[in-house]
Amino acid sequence: MHRPLLAAAVVVAAALLTGCASGDDWSKPRPTPSAVGVLGAGFIGADASPAPESTVTPSPGSWSGVRPSPGMRVVLLTAGDDRPTKALVGAVEEWAGEEDVDLRTVTASDATDLLPAVTRALDMRPDLVVSAGNDLVDPLATVTPSHLAQQFLVVGAELAEPTENVTAVDWSGASFRGEGLGMSSTYDPASFTGARCAAAVRAGAAAVLSGHTGIVVWLDEF
Repeated sequence: MHRPLLAAAVVVAAALLTGCASGDDWSKPRPTPSAVGVLGAGFIGADASPAPESTVTPSPGSWSGVRPSPGMRVVLLTAGDDRPTKALVGAVEEWAGEEDVDLRTVTASDATDLLPAVTRALDMRPDLVVSAGNDLVDPLATVTPSHLAQQFLVVGAELAEPTENVTAVDWSGASFRGEGLGMSSTYDPASFTGARCAAAVRAGAAAVLSGHTGIVVWLDEF
């Protein structure tokens, strides 16, 4: 091989190796993400440590002082192309972009792919899995009790019997809890406004980062 060609080959190989070792490789160890800032006094009220499965109704904006440390690894797990799901997905993507979150998306292609999609999200070992889409509620109820070390945030819905690693953000126009319970009579797709979905993502993330997990964050006062 001529020397110029050899040199070019070495440069290309080095570039490939550098790419493989880039920050995009989630298999590398990293510091545990932390909360930057603290919750406002009106987030959980007088109860400093809400009981698992309890519901808190934070005062508007009481979560705004908390953000993730840079580079937090989040998987957005989503299913469905209805307007509420699209609004939630957009809110998660906007939050991730504004807060320097390392976001990756796993999308279930159809009903047969719901459980496999949850498994794909788990296999990535993120700091947090954020779920958007009612179709994922039942699969998550099946999987989450067996993966207590993995934190989940469900936005715009909730699990009927969540474990300590599942936090939900809900409101009266949402509150779907699985096929066995049916759709809430107050379900209202129009309630999934951009502003409410943005607040839901931020309030839920603030709760998880602050160690208040396994609860339902209720945003009816938003």
